[in-house]
Order: sequence, then structure tokens, then C-alpha cells
Amino acid sequence: MYWKGWLGACLLALAASASAQEPIRLGVVEGMSGAFANAGEAVVRNLRLAVDRVNARGGVKTAEGQRPMELVLFDSKGNVDESLIQFRGLVDRRIPFVLQGNSSAVAGALVGAVNRHNARQPDARVLYLNYSAVDPSLTNENCSFWHFRFDASADMRMQALAEVIRADTSVRRVYLIAQDYSFGHQVSRFARDMLAAKRPDIRIVGDEFHPIGKIKDFAPYIAKIKASGADAVITGNWGNDLTLMVKAAREGGLGAKFYTFYGNGLGAPAAMGDAGVDKVLAVAEWHPNVGGAASDAFYQAFRTRYPDPKDDYVHLRMQMMVEMLARAIESAGSTDAVKVARALEDMRFVNEFHEATVRASDHQVIQPLYVSVMGRQGGEVRFDNEGSGYGFRTVKRLKAAQTTLPTTCKMERF
Repeated sequence: MYWKGWLGACLLALAASASAQEPIRLGVVEGMSGAFANAGEAVVRNLRLAVDRVNARGGVKTAEGQRPMELVLFDSKGNVDESLIQFRGLVDRRIPFVLQGNSSAVAGALVGAVNRHNARQPDARVLYLNYSAVDPSLTNENCSFWHFRFDASADMRMQALAEVIRADTSVRRVYLIAQDYSFGHQVSRFARDMLAAKRPDIRIVGDEFHPIGKIKDFAPYIAKIKASGADAVITGNWGNDLTLMVKAAREGGLGAKFYTFYGNGLGAPAAMGDAGVDKVLAVAEWHPNVGGAASDAFYQAFRTRYPDPKDDYVHLRMQMMVEMLARAIESAGSTDAVKVARALEDMRFVNEFHEATVRASDHQVIQPLYVSVMGRQGGEVRFDNEGSGYGFRTVKRLKAAQTTLPTTCKMERF
């Protein structure tokens, strides 16, 4: 009996040890190939650094013990159908968390897939964490208890840009250009509505949509913008659709300002060069030249891990998301989707240079936003982007209260 009891105790101890070491897997459904592969790679770099930071302190505390986090990549090729195929593979492997962001079209499809899966398999529910898909409907009419967004929505971002345009008296004629899918159409609509409210004197001289990820030469579009007499362009374009457009603007001698959502990386500053100085603006929750020792240390940690200049595209929101997820799992004591979701609701993230709150009513993160403008490295632009010699300095910081917009979300709660 003694040996039997001893053996049983040893087996239990070994099982507990194995369970403690079993990683908490995060399934990243993202375009790792195709037209926007560089944007997917940038996401993964940020997520890896965040996961490594959690694991360096021993992992996530759960009822079974300390567990490391592990990223598992699923290549969506940047399209909806492949994303849904990859999601099925993710749930077949019993991965409890799905992370995605590059494409609101994909995000909308994933929300529906997560809702259906969780209804059919309540013993294997998953939670969807969104770091970049900014379609406002995801936290309004199409909101879901299983979805959390850590980026500002498109209307939040546009409101920040419109606040800067309100004070920019040089802007009189605006050309709108966007990718031809749900997000691009929303950017156009929000731009029209917010300019009408904040600068009714501005004339919209163009409102154009182009195929997403398929245009290799934007010169014809730039020629139309020049012909319109626009002194400013507003675009939500991202990835190569933005980089190629600003490159064509430089080559075509377009002197208009660019008010962008994502003009501060993925080759855009280098593509514009001197032509973008004081003319390319971007909006984000943070940028490297925010200032302060803590912000600098955060940025330098990223550059130490990824010293190649081409890898220099840092997203605070993605690293914040992983930190908040780790805290929520610890608070819940498990990876159960319902428990982790409840732990995330109303959670606050506070460090020395940023603070954010998850709004429980729609699972939208509320946080400050910065509008920054491109400049040559030096002075306020202490850090450049991607080794280009050009970086961004703050034009306006909007407090969290200034970025907050109402929600129409009426989610089913669990």
C-alpha cells in the first residue's frame, strides 16, 4: 500500500508539473503572405515581444501553476475565406484565444464565426482579441461579448484628425481616397460628417475608392488629386496601399498634406522623404517621440530585440493587449472564455506613459490618442522610423475623455 500511495503521489506531482508547464496558446490569424505580409510580420514582432515579457517573469499565474504564453500563427493570406478556414483549424486545436486585426472585413467574419462556435461548443469557447480592425460596427450594432478591441475605432481616429484639421487654416480643399471595402467607406463617411461639423468651409473635391491590395501604381490617382486642386488628402489606407500611394505622391510632385491613420511606418516615411516633412500626419495611441524616460525605455526595448531598421514599427496597443490578457487570466484563475471576458471588462491599464480602460458596455478600449507629423530626425524627432532619417513629433494629444464616443451596443451577456 505504501508503494502504491507513493507512486500515486508521484504521478499526481508529475501531472501537476506538466500542467503547470503547458503553454497558454494564443492563435494569431493574420496575413503572413500576400500583399500585406509586411503588416502581418510587424504584428507578430510586437506580439512576440509582449509574450516574451510575460514569460520572462515566469508566465501567467493560474490555478494549475505558472504557465508560459505561446503564439501559434495561422496564415489567413489577408482574405476572409482563408481566415475562416484558419479559424476552424485554431478551434480544432482547442486554442482558447484568437488574435487578429489587419482587416475589418476579416474581423467581421471572425466575430460571426466566434459567435457560432461558442454557441455550438460551450465547453470549448474562445475569446477574440482585436488589435487593429477599426470598423465601428464591431463595438456597436455587431458587438459581441466574445470580442474586445484594443485599438481606437475608425470614428475615434477620424475625430482626432478632424480636431487637428479644425485648427489648420491652410486646409481648404480635401480629397478623400480609401480602400474599397467596409473600412474604407466608413473612413470616407466619417471624414465627410466630421469635417461638415468642425470645418463647414472645407470643400470635398474628391471621394474615391480603389481595389484593396491590387494597385501597384498610384500615379493615375495622384494625377487626379493634383488636378482637383486639393491641399489635403485624408486616407485610412494601410500597408503597401499607403506606402505605394505616398511614393507616387512624391514622384508626382503632389504638395498636399496627407492626414492618415497609418502614415508613420511600413515604409511610408522613407517613400515620401523630404516631401513628407510637415505634410504627412498620422494618428495612434502612442509614437516613439512621445517623450519621457519610460516611453523611451519601452521603445528601446523593442529596438534591442529587433535591431534591423526594417523591423521598426512599434504598436503599444498590441503589447498592452497581451499584458491585459495575462492579468485577466490571472484574475479569472483560468483560460475559460467567460471568466476571462468578465475579468477584462472595466480593466485599467496604467504605466508611466499610458493609461487605458476596457469599456464594459461594448468592449472598446478607451485611451488617449496622438496626432503626429513627420519631420527630419533631430530636435523633437529624437527617434526616426525604420532608419529613414524621418520620424514624427506630436501635434496634438487627445485625452481619453476626448476620444470617447457613444456606443449603440446591446450585446448578449454570459
